[in-house]
Amino acid sequence: QVQLVESGGGLVQPGGSLRLSCAASGSGVSIGNMGWYRQGPENRRAWVTSISTSGKPTYVGAVKGRFTISRDNSKNTIYLQMNSLKPEDTSIYYCYAVTTDLTWGQGIQVTVSS
Repeated sequence: QVQLVESGGGLVQPGGSLRLSCAASGSGVSIGNMGWYRQGPENRRAWVTSISTSGKPTYVGAVKGRFTISRDNSKNTIYLQMNSLKPEDTSIYYCYAVTTDLTWGQGIQVTVSS
């Protein structure tokens, strides 16, 4: 069984930066793609970005060029560097990992406000 723990959220002014981390723990489980969703309208989660085991990233158009996802397989950890943050990036961000199931983190708040 895999558990995901997110860290790094908080309050930042528009134009600022934050770095989220998501660490996976659990033994004997193979972890595939990992990534991030965020809470959208009507409490639906919207996909933001993902990264393959080989490090290939993909992004939703709204964050392309501003967010960068990276992965350290030795630590089973992914990172989301968020630059040029906008108020519309305010949300709860959820880390996920593809294992035998789809595993979710508990969510972490990111607030972009002056």
